[in-house]
Amino acid sequence: MQIIHKIDDFLFTIFPDLVGADNETIIKRFQEYYNYHPYKPKVTINNNLVTIDIDTPSIISQEADYRKAVALCEKGKYADAKPILHTLIEKNPSISEYHRVMGQILSDEGDQEEAINCLIDALRWDSKNGWALLMMGNIFAKFKNDVPTAMKYFDQAIIANPKDNVAINNIGYLLMQEDKLDEAKKYLNEALKINKDYPNTHLALGMIAEKENDLQSAFNSTIQAIKTNKNKDVLYQKSVKQAFDIAKLVVEENEGKKIVKEYLHKLEFEGGTEIELTKDPDIKTAAKIEFAENYNREKHIIRYKPSYPAVEHLIIHELIHLQFVNEARKGDLNLLFVTTHAHKVPFLKTIEPSLQKLRALGLQEDSVNGYAASLFAGLNLQAYNTPIDLFIENLIYNEYAKLRPYQFASLYNLIQQGINSVTDKKIVELSPKNIISASKIYSIVNAIQFKELYGIDCIKDFKATPNEFNQAQVFYDEYLQYRENRKPAEEYELILHWAEDLKLDNNFELVNEKQYRTQRTDIDSLLASIENDPYDLKSPKDLYKQREEEKFQKTQENIGTNMAVVMFMVDALQYFEAMPNDEIKKIAFEIAMQGTQGYRPDKMDYKINSISGKVFSGYHILAYYFVSWMLTAPEKVSQFGLPYNEEYKMACSMFKPKK
Repeated sequence: MQIIHKIDDFLFTIFPDLVGADNETIIKRFQEYYNYHPYKPKVTINNNLVTIDIDTPSIISQEADYRKAVALCEKGKYADAKPILHTLIEKNPSISEYHRVMGQILSDEGDQEEAINCLIDALRWDSKNGWALLMMGNIFAKFKNDVPTAMKYFDQAIIANPKDNVAINNIGYLLMQEDKLDEAKKYLNEALKINKDYPNTHLALGMIAEKENDLQSAFNSTIQAIKTNKNKDVLYQKSVKQAFDIAKLVVEENEGKKIVKEYLHKLEFEGGTEIELTKDPDIKTAAKIEFAENYNREKHIIRYKPSYPAVEHLIIHELIHLQFVNEARKGDLNLLFVTTHAHKVPFLKTIEPSLQKLRALGLQEDSVNGYAASLFAGLNLQAYNTPIDLFIENLIYNEYAKLRPYQFASLYNLIQQGINSVTDKKIVELSPKNIISASKIYSIVNAIQFKELYGIDCIKDFKATPNEFNQAQVFYDEYLQYRENRKPAEEYELILHWAEDLKLDNNFELVNEKQYRTQRTDIDSLLASIENDPYDLKSPKDLYKQREEEKFQKTQENIGTNMAVVMFMVDALQYFEAMPNDEIKKIAFEIAMQGTQGYRPDKMDYKINSISGKVFSGYHILAYYFVSWMLTAPEKVSQFGLPYNEEYKMACSMFKPKK
């Protein structure tokens, strides 16, 4: 095939980069453009015409065999590839790539001398064959221990293609092996400018930094090698091992203790409460914080296992928990995660089949009860901690870079524990499936963040179903929406959202800390408070209560008129019929006081001191609540948030006063 272009304005229209170019540049440009690897065209210029001769017959007759030989090489079937290449070389010895591929086969087979001969032939036909130049450099450096000769080939590779980051990287690696570290870094950094995602370069820079005892830089470069490696090959495994080795060296330097001490004193100054660190090898978790307010102490205590790897990371983690609480308290936004016997009993009913399995195996009742309690506590710990932990670990990664090696080692260890807890055959066999699934989803959320921060993918090890993985990803995506502009206490919203999605929200309540800790017992003060704010509208809105009210109102809208409420209202009207207004008002205040924590329609055991001997269901107490205020202060009922006006009208029409 022959293509002819006239050198005129139209040529520069379709090849605008050639405007003002000389003949040599034009020839080079067309050689590149019409190249059909490995077949290069012949380009000549004569009488203002550019002629491109393409050896179409060779391409047609040889291309299929060439591709077949390359495919066989990629599979390691060298014995099958070599006869094909021998035939191709005999037919057309001018194709540089035929010789280069043959040289690569021979080198991989260990015949370096014959490999060199083939590569020299490749370079004789094309002195700018970059891969052939790189292979020659590698052979002389790796197998001949002849660095000066290797450098000659590497230098030519760079001249042939100054943007070839692989060639530049190899030169840097070679210089590193010769302990010429400063020169090596120059080449490696140049290679990084060309391709910032080449993992070999990051790993080599990490190795140099480790040699120079700059462990923080060594760790960061090695992590980049992991994050940019998409192949999970030998280089990836080497990078992972190097990351753990360097992290261990960093931890041994004990820099983390200094960071912990400085941050601890900062929080003491800002919060005004002393913080004590206490070694405690007997605690169930690696570290935990005991808030002074929860233990009626003068100081916060952080307990930790001194034997835990990189435990300084978890101490900082607990301190940031305190920081988040302090931030939320400034706006009276902090919430307490509360569990009671009333939450635990329904939970135990749901796992009764699993408990029966344990009893059938001969376990004593104390052991069965302990197992049930650990499930309840463990699942609640995950429900509470998982969303908050994401924000904490993100903060540590971005604001405490020197702690990254600690964080890396510590989080990896925690994730491995999480994997074991939901994949161990014995645990899975005995545990309720829904609890294993929920726990797995929470743990995968943490694993997704670990992959984002450090490039190591542990997610598949959880053996999750597609639905479990998708749910974890949905949670993580929601976290990302909050991450950049997180406001104090917003993490509590995620706690509740995720628990609701996993149907775990009945296991706990989130209550406003200030209200919880300052509940008054003096009846006169309490009545005065309720008189001024009977529906708790002026205090910070309790997140849990708000969500319960929203769900309740939505349910009421869906079911329309609630006849159960109507009948309970009729009962209330009958009860209040002969009662003085002050007595009704007193009952209204007491119901309102109890209702500050929210009434749940599904509960069956509400009691009111003013109405002795009577136990109310959720709807029953709500009916009394509504009616008592309609009788004593109807102008305030609109603030109630209960959609019971129609029920009240119907109840009044059905109520027959005593004569």
